Amino acid sequence: MRYFLIVGEASGDLHASNLMRALMQEDPNAEFCYYGGDKMQAVGGTLLRHYKDIAYMGFVTVLLHLRTILKAMRQCRESIVEWQPDVLILVDYPGFNLKIAKYIKSHTRIPIYYYISPKIWAWKEHRIRAIKRDVDEMFSILPFEVPFYQRHDYPIHYVGNPTVDEIAEWRRVRSEELGVRSEGSPTIALLPGSRRKEITDNLPIMLEAARPYVERGYRIVIVGAPSIEDELYEKLGVRSEELGVRSEEGAMCTICRDQSFAILAQAEAALVTSGTATLETALMRVPQVVCYYLGASWIFKLLRKLLLKVKYISLVNLIVDRELVPELVGSDMNVAALSERLAGIVRGGSERDAQLQGYEEMALLLGEPGAPGRAARIMCGLLQGKKN
Repeated sequence: MRYFLIVGEASGDLHASNLMRALMQEDPNAEFCYYGGDKMQAVGGTLLRHYKDIAYMGFVTVLLHLRTILKAMRQCRESIVEWQPDVLILVDYPGFNLKIAKYIKSHTRIPIYYYISPKIWAWKEHRIRAIKRDVDEMFSILPFEVPFYQRHDYPIHYVGNPTVDEIAEWRRVRSEELGVRSEGSPTIALLPGSRRKEITDNLPIMLEAARPYVERGYRIVIVGAPSIEDELYEKLGVRSEELGVRSEEGAMCTICRDQSFAILAQAEAALVTSGTATLETALMRVPQVVCYYLGASWIFKLLRKLLLKVKYISLVNLIVDRELVPELVGSDMNVAALSERLAGIVRGGSERDAQLQGYEEMALLLGEPGAPGRAARIMCGLLQGKKN
């Protein structure tokens, strides 16, 4: 069968590549065509456009690149109609994907599947109307999405979380040579995000809160974003000689890229900007403080009340439905508050054991590894049913 996939960011590229491998196990004759990335291209098929060409975030940025986005959308619609896949599989990225779904639904008979639901439970809940109208099957990776969609009378498939699979696979192939060596020093991991503004807003506060631990023999390791140059980190207080390679005397802070699991495997505690990284940190069983500083925090507080439909910003707390990990958001994200919370999660801290116990509860709710395989089996079963 023919599968056309659309992703719009690095995480989607990763999840879609694993889904493609699982589909090939179920369907040895699978053919792929996609808007995707390097990981999908490594699996096979035809890459029509790289997601980096259309991955624009923020109102102003989108406006500045609107012509490029609209052109990509038109070409994507034309490619789907011309190739006539057996199914169109959308992966998150709702601003682009829901518009594609609307067109394909109204102009063709191609079934539309959505792998990894848009976060409409957090904001833009009105998109449920478009999903119910244009999406034939939804494949969810978060357990709390099931009751959310049930309230909207839209049944979905919960297949488990692919991050569970990714960490299980990493643990399977890891070796003593893989990752960052701490050389016996306890480590605090800083995960300040992947976007420039996230990093510039959060990393200076994280560094200041972590700095006193250097005198206690700790090593501070920053998970660097692959697309962000070293110069940005230097401007934020990490001296250039401390980047990358550790000096003989030992560097206070090291930046490492593409090794987040290896860093977390050695970390005693972590300071994490909200996002999938909070879930990864929890699954690696590292106590954490979730950080999200924003300038003009009074605006954020107002928008949060008006737009956000959830009590928490971290996936960990949303899954267990309580504040298991502390969240410092807006003006609450400051050096004093972060220092206090960090003290509670390092060894001997008052909050450490409760977090580690709560992580076990979260893991049970997420379920066992096998999300891509379960999704692929259901997809192929539905498609075979349609053909028969």
